[in-house]
Amino acid sequence: MKNVLAAMALVVASFGCAEKKVEEKKTSFDGQAFAKGYFDTFNRHDWKALSDYYADDATFLDPSFGTKPIKQSKADFVIKYSEMTNIFPDLKDELKSVYAIDSTTVIVEFVSSGTGPDSVRFELPICSILKLKNGKIIEDRTYYDNF
Repeated sequence: MKNVLAAMALVVASFGCAEKKVEEKKTSFDGQAFAKGYFDTFNRHDWKALSDYYADDATFLDPSFGTKPIKQSKADFVIKYSEMTNIFPDLKDELKSVYAIDSTTVIVEFVSSGTGPDSVRFELPICSILKLKNGKIIEDRTYYDNF
């Protein structure tokens, strides 16, 4: 009887270890690669592809929207960024730092630059806190000096 119980305990322990390995693979997340892909897409001005980084009803906190968070659809996102590149056709973001807290939070520091219709060039340091769920951004909190 002792041998049967010991064998059963060994089988249960083996399955427990196997399950843990599967979980570790499922939760692996590379915040650096996520941010690099995001900014590469941004710099190509592929707004449709960039909108796919977001959940369907993501929340945005951005000085351009005011002081309160708003929900924005992917279609709204594409329109906003398309309009922005009409004003700043050479718009580019240079990624400076990425802080991947875990698979749900990535903080990025970057410098946005471009030339306006008046031919004046700008550089704007920006910090964004991106909250993710299932690999999609559900909340984008972006901070910059909106002088």
